[in-house]
Amino acid sequence: MIPPIKNMTGAFSVSGQNVVVTGGNRGIGLGISEAYAQSGANVAVLCRGRESGEAAVKNLLQYGTKCFFTPCDVGDAGSVKAAAEEVFRQFGNVDVLVNNAGVSTVGRFLDDKDMAEWHRVININLNGPAYMMQAIVPRMIKAGKGGCVINISSIGGQSLGGALTHPMAPYHASKAALDIFTRNMAIEFGDYGIRVNGIAPGPTHSDLDKDLPPDAFEKISQIMPAHRFAEPIEVGALCVFLSSPSGVQITGTVIVHDGGMLLVG
Repeated sequence: MIPPIKNMTGAFSVSGQNVVVTGGNRGIGLGISEAYAQSGANVAVLCRGRESGEAAVKNLLQYGTKCFFTPCDVGDAGSVKAAAEEVFRQFGNVDVLVNNAGVSTVGRFLDDKDMAEWHRVININLNGPAYMMQAIVPRMIKAGKGGCVINISSIGGQSLGGALTHPMAPYHASKAALDIFTRNMAIEFGDYGIRVNGIAPGPTHSDLDKDLPPDAFEKISQIMPAHRFAEPIEVGALCVFLSSPSGVQITGTVIVHDGGMLLVG
């Protein structure tokens, strides 16, 4: 059991925590990495692209914490295990795992004749977080310090807006499954003081912008109550809160971060 806060001193601090962010090199993942580094946490950036991963770390180092890149394909269990070994070699222990890496796809389900896109998206978006938890969480349990797992989901796991004109069945299915998996793991890890939560971003500027129709930005901004897309670091700020002492009573929930889009979409 993790004790409650007694006062507000350090209530929102993550200083000195060791954080792993998959896909932490760009888009929402980079925003998450930046939020942690700016808040005094050490950050391991895991991604497939060495050049972009090293560039992200070069940027993070300006905040004065220990940050490093290690290659990882979250859809490959062997790659995940190798990355986890490097993480524990460098950090010794992990306090926070953020499963952010994900992909999308646009196309009608029946046009995916060999179901290659289905398997690709499910493997990265759902199996990826599972592989990461298998590799990281047992050592978090062994360390006996508790910890935090945050799965980056999507409002696409809760809503099918645009499914006729912009079909993304594998993506929607993967994120809906990730939400249930998140809640399940919150129960399973609870006895060890490890909390598991999800964040479901709505319209947020990221690499997935390219998958949106050209007129989507203006239309979406007009109808959503916040009237703008979120910035990646805003998702990062919520991650920091969830892994701070103020977030210790929050587990098994998927927090919507969408500027009100689900209300109208």
